[in-house]
Amino acid sequence: MKLQDRFIKYVKFDTQSAENSETFPSTLKQHILGEALVEELKELGISNAFKDEYGYVYGFLQGNKPQTIGLIAHLDTALEVSGANVNPQVIENYDGQDIILNNSFSINVKDFPFIKDFKGDTLITTDGTTLLGADDKAGIAIIMSLVAELVNSNDSYPSLWIVFTPDEEVGNGALHFNYDLVKVDFAYTIDGGPINSISYENFNAASAFIKINGVSIHPGDSKGKMVNSIMVAKEFDNMLPVNARPEYTAKYDGFNHLLDIKGSVSLTEMAYIIRNHDNNLFEQQKETFRNIAAYLNSKYGENTVELYLMDSYKNMKDLILPHPEIIELPKKAIAACGYTPESEPIRGGTDGARLTYEGVLCPNLGTGSYNHHGPKEFANVNQMETMVKILKTMLVELM
Repeated sequence: MKLQDRFIKYVKFDTQSAENSETFPSTLKQHILGEALVEELKELGISNAFKDEYGYVYGFLQGNKPQTIGLIAHLDTALEVSGANVNPQVIENYDGQDIILNNSFSINVKDFPFIKDFKGDTLITTDGTTLLGADDKAGIAIIMSLVAELVNSNDSYPSLWIVFTPDEEVGNGALHFNYDLVKVDFAYTIDGGPINSISYENFNAASAFIKINGVSIHPGDSKGKMVNSIMVAKEFDNMLPVNARPEYTAKYDGFNHLLDIKGSVSLTEMAYIIRNHDNNLFEQQKETFRNIAAYLNSKYGENTVELYLMDSYKNMKDLILPHPEIIELPKKAIAACGYTPESEPIRGGTDGARLTYEGVLCPNLGTGSYNHHGPKEFANVNQMETMVKILKTMLVELM
């Protein structure tokens, strides 16, 4: 099966995850793609492939080199836009112009000038109504295509653990990872972005949940008595630095992002995520939240503001850098395939960060897919095929 056909097959599975679910994985439909991948792995000769009760897919390919490497991608798709009824559009020999998705929706060169570099390539887009799911079914397709090439070759390569994780998009992709089973020297997530990118720096991350208790009094008799929790919430948000909102940040800038707010005069609840690559600045951001809460409680009364801070994951950089060979290996493979390797900080989370802190050192490599988490998402088939070549070069020629 061609990589393109694999990818199109996978994106037609609705595997969107969900926040605040009481199940794991958060949506049971992720099991369906997992079962299909187990069958495909078995058809490729990985007879030990299986899916566990949590929805993780595992498969072990015995090699004849001394190392054991992990290759990891995630099953679920993002929450922002529907992943159901995906209708992929194949554009062969892309002409470098605006891409019309439907009568009212386009991927415009003006907004995304980098797409001009893909002139002549085969692109797969959405129809403008859903996600494509290239995040991260492009990674799955790349790994499966690599496995298909290796098992049908006479090449020497290291042993491989293939793992497809659920619930990455809701931050739980490594929650039930089987560390006792998967013993590797190191691993890579294959999860989004340009194929010349090697990412080993991610945000330090925390969540802030804020409950504001107001005092509701009839507005006709409220002077000096009412505490409108909505207004206190507004005051709280206004005391955070405006330039530290995500819409004003890039690269190594940290941010505070108000995800959700709902309330009434008597009670308002707010949810933030806090992000920074620098751990000292990260701690300062959390302290700012504490200081604002303390100030508002001194102003409006004790327990007006209840603040709950919870760390989510840490930057894997400090654990990866003492092992430069893990970065140098894909760099050499990328260069050997005609690309200039680059390292960009991940402005988000990754299964790799959690795995790294559990002892599985795990940078991220790209897939040739772009504009994730929205209906303008697309995948470059030529780059996906080149990524298979990069991984094969890394495993066969350089290890």
